[in-house]
Amino acid sequence: MSYSKDVSKKLNELLEKNYDAEKGYKLAAEKVENQRLKQFFTSRAQERYDFGHQLKSEISNFGETPEEGTSFAADAHRSWMNLKASLSGDKDEAVLEEAIRGEKAAVEDYEDILKDAEIPASTANILMKQKNSIVAALNEVKALEKQA
Repeated sequence: MSYSKDVSKKLNELLEKNYDAEKGYKLAAEKVENQRLKQFFTSRAQERYDFGHQLKSEISNFGETPEEGTSFAADAHRSWMNLKASLSGDKDEAVLEEAIRGEKAAVEDYEDILKDAEIPASTANILMKQKNSIVAALNEVKALEKQA
């Protein structure tokens, strides 16, 4: 079974968004002062790096070419996050708010692609595990925001 071009495109978009999230989390780790938050964001960056490699492998296994790099939209979002954090009196809270927003969007992206009937079972399993991990991270970041 091979991916359709549509499925390949969706997975490459998801791959790009994971690259974006990885870079965003690295930036977040640099911006916050709280060591617990630094550790949380560093762990999330590594997790998204791992997700990217899993997706690249899955895309390649089906004979397609994985995308490289980040999206323009994410680059713009990181710039906005920089500005917001620099203007905010509470940088940690501002960065947490952006992380929550990003994770909510990621969950929606995963849910959308999981609805596609053409997704092979092996890919759906990978995507479901990644989505569940993102939901857990979202719950954790919400808890961290309440503590901040």
